Formats: sequence, structure tokens, C-alpha cells
Amino acid sequence: MTSILEKIKGKLVVSCQALPDEPLHSPFIMSRMALAAQQGGAAAIRANSVQDTEAIMETVTLPVIALLKRDYPDSDVYITATKREVEELMQANPAMLALDATTNPRPGGLTLKELVAWTRQNWPQVKLMADIATAEEAVQAESLGFDCVGTTLHGYTQATQGKKLFDNDFAFLREIVQAVNIPVIAEGNVETPEMMARCLALGAYAVVVGGAITRPRQITQRFAAQLPSDS
Repeated sequence: MTSILEKIKGKLVVSCQALPDEPLHSPFIMSRMALAAQQGGAAAIRANSVQDTEAIMETVTLPVIALLKRDYPDSDVYITATKREVEELMQANPAMLALDATTNPRPGGLTLKELVAWTRQNWPQVKLMADIATAEEAVQAESLGFDCVGTTLHGYTQATQGKKLFDNDFAFLREIVQAVNIPVIAEGNVETPEMMARCLALGAYAVVVGGAITRPRQITQRFAAQLPSDS
């Protein structure tokens, strides 16, 4: 059986996510967004929540990278933060799970090492993607046995706030590609087909694109920001 990593090599993964405050927040809508992505040439889908993952897997034939965003009062980690989220997501049996793999403390004092080991023990078939923000976190993720790392959280942690993946011709992506031997998935503010192609040329194993394809409110805002001011 072909693994998800083989299927996405050199290709596009589309992130189909809508948070509760967004107009498209709905498992049905996300499943149709995933279908549009499949018809457009995506190789896999990245999805948030059990409900969205199940709806998408019922609608498309593409493999799914699943995650579950949940806020905890004692931690800044919110992407598949604890065993609870892993258990819930594995009800849908996705091909891959994405976990926050930053050095931020996890809820309840759980360590990333413990979470990875527990997940491997209970669901050895599922691939694990490490969402990281720094090169040190990427190296740590590789040592813990993750199957791939994603640049997802670069710019979204306290230590990297304000940074963009595309800064200095994707300098961070190039750094991560050099730092680890496992596949590096470029994700975060990839806004154009040209940027995607550049990521692949620089050594990205695959590229995840979300907002530029599946978040029309954000897309509209970018267009509206270029309109002449009324003053």
C-alpha cells in the first residue's frame, strides 16, 4: 500500500479549515472544499476536527492529515495537544496526524516524547507530522521519531512572532531542509503558485496551502486592502 508520504512527494496539500468564527465553518462545506481541491489537483488534505476529517474522508479519495485545535488555559499548545485529541482523531483513522512539536509546555505537564511514544504504541500505522517553529524543534522532532516536519508554526509562537516563511527567500525553509533528514513540508503564508514552486525548488518535500485557496474572507481582505482609500 502506498503511504501518504509517497503520495504527496513533490505535490500540493490543501488545508481545508474554518474556525467557529468563520463563515464557512461546517463539516459539509469543508468536505466540498476538499472535493474542489481534489478536482483541482491536490494530493492530500489537511483538516481540523474529527467532524471535518470524517466528512472529508467520506467525500474524497485523498489521504488526510488530521489535527484538532483546542485551547487549554495552562498551555499555548493548541494543535493536537494531548492524548485526548489523538484518541478523538483516530476514531476517523486518518493517514497522518499533525501535532504541535514546539518546545512550549503541553497541557497537564505531558511531554511531546510521551505523546509520540503513546501514539506509536496504540496506532503504529498512523504517520506523524511535527508542526514546528524553529530549527531546534525540527531536530528534536526527528529524534523523537516523527515521519516529517512542517514549518506550520514559524511566526506563530512567542519566540518567532512576526516572522514569515517567505522572509529572505524562504531562509527558514532552507535552514530546516539542511537541519533534518526526514521530509520537510513547507506550510505557512504560501500565497501564490510561484511561492509553492519556489518551496519545492528549495528542497521542500511537499507544500501545504490553506488560506490562499480555502479562506475566501482572507482572500477578499487581501484584494480589498489594495483598493484606494476614501480619503
